[in-house]
Amino acid sequence: MSFLSRLTDALRSVLAPKRTSAPTRSPGPRTPASPPGPGQSPGQSGPAATIEVDPQRIGRVRMTYAPARDGAPDPGEVVWTWVPFEERDGRGKDRPVLVVAAEPEGTFLAVQLTSKAHQGADYVPIGAGAWDSTGRPSWVNIDRVFRVHAAGMRRETAGLPAKAYATVEARLRQRYGWR
Repeated sequence: MSFLSRLTDALRSVLAPKRTSAPTRSPGPRTPASPPGPGQSPGQSGPAATIEVDPQRIGRVRMTYAPARDGAPDPGEVVWTWVPFEERDGRGKDRPVLVVAAEPEGTFLAVQLTSKAHQGADYVPIGAGAWDSTGRPSWVNIDRVFRVHAAGMRRETAGLPAKAYATVEARLRQRYGWR
């Protein structure tokens, strides 16, 4: 992807954060990670910024469990990236997210993890895993969906067990009508 294309995508994400994407096929080429600016986390700004997307407007989403310990995000893996706060005021923090789908442009759809116990339809319990260094159980928040770039992630931590991924996938399909 050319510099101009990446710059255009970054501007679109700032001006229209709820953009739609084409139907999901196979992932495009992976972009090598580039270092963030001084004092910034990967995914915080620029062409590789992690953005919240409207799950109802994404279009067709193809979720396929495919974790591969290759340093790149894959559906079924937990990665770390900068996640904007719900207030949408430009603040956020580095957090673990579960990659749930690859998009044809080479970007990925992800949902946020939390170790704070939650009940209710927006949270799916997934148990403990290598993504949490202290072994705490985690929940996936399906209320917010993010578009993540390979260059916008800090690290790949672990694959989610297939059964836990299937549970998250089913809840996302049910909630957003993804087929």
